[in-house]
Order: sequence, then structure tokens, then C-alpha cells
Amino acid sequence: MASASTNGEIPKGNMWDLDQKLDQPMDEEAGRIRSMYREKKSSSLVILQLAFQSLGVAFGDLGTSPLYVFYNTFPHGLKHEDDVVGALSLIIYSLTFIALLKYVVVVLRANDNSQGGTFALYSLLCRHANIKTIANQHHTDEELTTYSRWTFEEHSLAGKVKCWLESYAINKNAILFLVLIGTCMMIGDGILTPAISVLSAAGGIKMDHPKISNDVVILVAVVILVGLFSLQHYGLDRVSWLFATIVFLWFIIIGSIGAFNIWKYDSSVLKAFSPVFIFHFLKRGPHSWASLGGIMLSITGIEALFADLCHFPVLAVQLAFTLLVFPCLLLAYSGQAAYIMQNPGHVADAFYRSIPDIVYWPVFIVATAAAIIASQATISATFSIIKQAVALGCFPRVKIVHTSKKFFGQIYIPSINWVLMVLCIAVTAGFKNKTQIGLAYGTAVVIDMMVTTLLMILIMLMVWRSNWILVVAFASLSLTVELTYFSSVILKVDQGGWVPLVVAATLLIIMYVWHYGTMKRYEFEKHSKVSVAWILGLGPNLGLIRVPGIGFVYTELASGVPHIFSHLITNLPAIHSVVLFVCVKFLPVYTVPVEERVLVRRIGPKNFHMFRCIVRYGYKDLHKRDDDFEMMLFDSISIFVRLESNMDYSDSDEFSLDMGHQNTSKSITLNTTDDVESFTADSIVEITDSSILDSVDQYNNNVKAMTSHNGEDELAFLNRCRDAGVVHILGNTTTKARRDSGFLKRVAIDYIYAFLRKICAENIAMLHVPHESTLKVGQVFYV
Repeated sequence: MASASTNGEIPKGNMWDLDQKLDQPMDEEAGRIRSMYREKKSSSLVILQLAFQSLGVAFGDLGTSPLYVFYNTFPHGLKHEDDVVGALSLIIYSLTFIALLKYVVVVLRANDNSQGGTFALYSLLCRHANIKTIANQHHTDEELTTYSRWTFEEHSLAGKVKCWLESYAINKNAILFLVLIGTCMMIGDGILTPAISVLSAAGGIKMDHPKISNDVVILVAVVILVGLFSLQHYGLDRVSWLFATIVFLWFIIIGSIGAFNIWKYDSSVLKAFSPVFIFHFLKRGPHSWASLGGIMLSITGIEALFADLCHFPVLAVQLAFTLLVFPCLLLAYSGQAAYIMQNPGHVADAFYRSIPDIVYWPVFIVATAAAIIASQATISATFSIIKQAVALGCFPRVKIVHTSKKFFGQIYIPSINWVLMVLCIAVTAGFKNKTQIGLAYGTAVVIDMMVTTLLMILIMLMVWRSNWILVVAFASLSLTVELTYFSSVILKVDQGGWVPLVVAATLLIIMYVWHYGTMKRYEFEKHSKVSVAWILGLGPNLGLIRVPGIGFVYTELASGVPHIFSHLITNLPAIHSVVLFVCVKFLPVYTVPVEERVLVRRIGPKNFHMFRCIVRYGYKDLHKRDDDFEMMLFDSISIFVRLESNMDYSDSDEFSLDMGHQNTSKSITLNTTDDVESFTADSIVEITDSSILDSVDQYNNNVKAMTSHNGEDELAFLNRCRDAGVVHILGNTTTKARRDSGFLKRVAIDYIYAFLRKICAENIAMLHVPHESTLKVGQVFYV
């Protein structure tokens, strides 16, 4: 009869104990891994060296802003000299409050193990509240050493925020929607940054040759852009050491020229450090308010700084900004303002005209190189954030190439690279001037900044558990500045601001539909999975001919038997001697240590030779290719078999000794499912007959003697099957909306999602499965 234990808990046998041994955090190894991933205390010399290296990765975009800020601030010329001081004052305090205080001091601390960007903030939130959108995540995933999170009391402010977020589905969807908007805007930066940076740098040609037409400048910019995007697949290994040197030289040059211009032209511009001139500037009328869009470009690149944080210690980036970048930018803008005060007619090209003639061409060459580096940094950040989105199921699968064997995280996405190049050239050649591109660029950046602010409010409340006064102060200061800039750029949507909005809307539809379709496919597969009891009822041969070899059945299910397997064995007369259900899933952590990457458990008795293997990756991890991946899975099974053979009692037939009862009688449980969570009273059969118990005692004694021998036999059997060959079995499913679905759902599933699945990379490419050993099982899913 079916029964449960007397204390109300479902009895668990040794198979459950084995699963716990495999899934436990491994305290000794966990301590070693935690110490490895903890930000190590480096010497001052090492920190300074890393600070220097971070210049070439994180600060190029921010550093090239002086090329175009004053031109976009006063595109129609200067109406009053005092406007220059007011604009400079706004630039100074924007850099101070947004770049320095908000990002460098606060936001950089919200990194996910040195990984920055919108999805890094999202992963932090997902680990502290149940707002994750990964359907097949399991509670054992939270035991990872990199799955760090805080616990808090239910009645605390953090606990109340957590409960509020988890209580309503609309809150989870709103946060996901916010993250997707920030991602779309960051991708928009990848289009607009190269366009405005390279075009502004190339404009220096006209200073020495004023008769050159604007079309020639555009042609030069387009050639540079084509070269930049064409070289992406080579990676940065061979030239990355130059980037920091060039950007360092760039900051020294613009800072020195700025100081020289202040001394030469008008040192009175330094009064702009008084915030009083901001109010005087804004009171002058609508034209001052309209100028805010150009002034805001002085802090563009700060989001790319956060996204490009990579593996540099936060302290190194903070030192680089505080000691070099920040003072050099203040000198550069102040020097240009001093030059404009004496030459108000040159506001359109103040940067190049303010350069002393003797160093003009060297500065032009360095400026062009710095613009290319700034573009490269933004492109790399775009690749990185798309990879994170793909890993978390929020972007169509695309081919990702790792360009460096030395430096982890340097990637290249061919399809995205060429799309960015085409759009970038279209923007450059279509607008033909920096004003419209600047308005588009400003719109994308300010929306991205507001998304970061909103996410940071939740981070400060739940992750950092900051005092609510500090949270209010941070939110008030950030949103006041950002909403002010947003009110200016949004009024100029028709003058160029529409570009990032159109790009973002298109990407948002693609990403949301892909995520929606993926979740619906998973829900259908979960509800149509086959019970293990049905598989066990077929017998050891599964009612088929077991042929030599190993079959890897890929599924998104972390539990149960996928429907494609039942579909396969009901249509084919044979199946492999060893069957391994493989679930590859990505978690909201930046990496999963190799020691904790694979979980293995057995399905059914030993003579069934069926296993489940869950392979877990973080959003920055590299999926191993072909033979390496197969070897990792096979080694994991071998270790599992050895562990199982060394246990006191064998679980080969899913029998285990249950000591949960307090009476003198023993009970034997038969687990008809391979999932601990799905144990129910109906799946536990209690046997209390004394004669059977005597037989069981004899059975256990025999098992002890045969355990080691059986383990060696099974390992030899597994090796023979591996030598016979490995076949990868994947589902080739078509997803369609049900007939009773609404119009929007049919459009989303039958047209948009179907089109995206058709053009995106197949599972074979994503999982690096060799074509010559692949078997596809076709099915239609009605969601």
C-alpha cells in the first residue's frame, strides 16, 4: 500500500542521499573557489598598472566626447558669450554628479564579479528575489559558490521590497521589460558611437584643407568604419597593448592643450566652477533648454565604461578616472570654452581650431586613433551584452566566436557585427552631420542611464540594504539630472532622436517575442514530458533493440523524460546501449566553476543504463566544443558510477533502505521517479512482510560483496559503448500557436518567432554538436 512516513515527511532512501552528495556545495572546494573569485588585495603598483590598462578598454568613448560636445551644444552659433560659461558649468557638474559620483563611486560597486552592464544588475536582482525568467532553474543551482546573495528578515525594508516584487507577475515582467530597454539602448550605442566619433575625428581634415567638401569627410569616415568592423574577427590580442598607451597619450594631449588655451585665451572661464552660472544659463529661454542635448554628450560613454568593466578591479578603474580622466576632461572643456570666448565664430569646430599649429597633425592622428578605440570599446560592449542576453534566453541564438585563448571574454559575433556596420554606415552617410547623430546618440544614452538608475534603486534596497535616506538621495540626484536632459532630447525626436527609438523598438519586439516563445516552448515540453514509470515499465531493453554506443538526448528539461525520446522509441526499432539525457542551461551568474558545472543522476535500475546530466553555465562561460564536451560528460558519468559503487548500499534497482520510521519494522521504498521534489505518497510503496524483509537483508549482504565488481563492470561497459560511437539526438521542433489563440499571439508565434528560429543559429551550432553524428527528431508544438 502507499503511505508516507509517520512524521509527515516523505521518506527518502539512499538514492536521495547520493543525489545530495552530488549536489552539495563541496565545502572544501567551495572555500578554494570563493577565495579565487574574491577580489584579491593587490599591491599599489599592480593596481596602478591595471588602472593604466583600463584606459584602453573603458575610457575611450568618454574621452573622445570633447570632439563634438560644443558643436552639438551650439549648432546654430553662439548667441551670447555668457552661454559658454553656463554650458561649461553644466558640463563640469554633469561630469561630477553623473560620471564621478553616480557611476564611478556607486554604480561600479554593483558589478557581478567584475562584470558590468544591464544584465549584470539583473542577475544580482534575480539572485536576491524570485524574479528570474529562467524556467528550468532548480533550487540546487542556488548552492553554487558564485551564486552569492544576502538573506534578510521578512519585515525589513529589503524583505518587503522582495515580497512586493515576487507577489505580482506584472512586477517581474516590468523589470524584464526595463532590462530589455536598457539592452536595446546599449546596442543602439554600438551603432551611434562609431558614427559620431569617427566622423568627428575625420572632420579635422577640413581645418587644414577648407576646400574639401563634406562628402569627402563622410567618405573617409565610412572607409575607417568598414575597416574597423572588418577587422573585428581578428580580436584584440595583438594590438590591445597599444590601446592603453594611445588613450593615455590622448588624455595628456587634450588636458595639456586645455591648460594652454586657458592661459592663452581667457582664464575667466574658470568661474564656471560656480553652479550659479547654471541657473543663469537656464533662465535665458528655450534656446538654453534646447542646448542641454549637446551638453549631455559630455557624459556619453559612461554606460560603456560600466559595460566594459571586464576583469579590472573597481579600484583600478576608479583611480584611472579620478587621477587622469576626470581632470583632463575638465581642462579640455575649459580650454575649448576659453578659446570660444575669444573666437565665438569658431564654435562649430572649436576643438581642432584650438590646437596649436605646431602639433596639429600629430593631435589629428592621435584623435583618429582614439576615436577608433572608443568605437572598438562600444562594439565589444555590444557583443558582450548580446552574449549575456542569449545566455539568459532574451535574444535569438547567434554564433559567438571567442577570439582570444589568453583573455577570457573577448568575443566576436559575426551576424551582429555586419548588422552594426551596415546601420552605422547608414547613419553616417544618411545624416551627414554631427548634430543629428548627436541627438540620436544623446537619446539612447540618457534612456540607458535612467534604466540603470531604476535598477540601482532595487540593488541598493535588496542587495546592499542601504538606508532609505541614501536611496532617496541617490535616486533624486540622478533622476533630476537625467530627466532634465531627457526632456531636452525628447523634444528633438524629429531631428535625429527617432533613430535609437526605432532601433530600440525593433530590438525590443525581437527580444520580447523570442523570450515569450522560448518560455511557451519550455512550458509545453514540461507538460508533455513522459513519466519515468512508463520508461521503467518497458523493461531494460525499453522494448527495443539496444545497439552499441552512447546516445546523448538534448533537452531543456532538468527533470523528467522529454517527449522527443518517447517519440523516438515509438518510431524506431532500436536505441543505444547507454542513453544520457543532457540539459544545458545558463544561470543568472557570470560563471559556474568547472568543479560544480555538471550534475549526474541515474534514471531507473543499473541495467537500464540511463542517466541524466545537467550542465550549468554562467552568462560569460565558454561552451566547450565537440570532443571536449563529450569527454566532460563521459568523465562525469564515470565519476558518478565510481561514487555509486563505493556506497554502502547499491541503488542499482532504485531500492533503498528507509530508516525514517520509528517502529521496529523496516520498510523498503521503491522510487518510481528520478526527481526528489516530485516524490508523492503514490510513488512510495511500503513493504512490511517479514519474509520479504528477510530476503531484503540477504539482498543487501550480497550487494555489499558485489558492489566493487559491478562498478568495474559498468565502467568497462561504458568504455566499450563510447568506443562504439556517440550520437547526438536533438529535437527539431516547429512551434505554432493554438487555433484558439488571439491575433497578437498568432502573429508573435507563427510569424515573428518562427522567422527568428529559421534565421538564427541552430542547436547544433550553439551546442557545438558535430553534424556527422547528429540525429534530429521532428515534432510540432502547439503553445
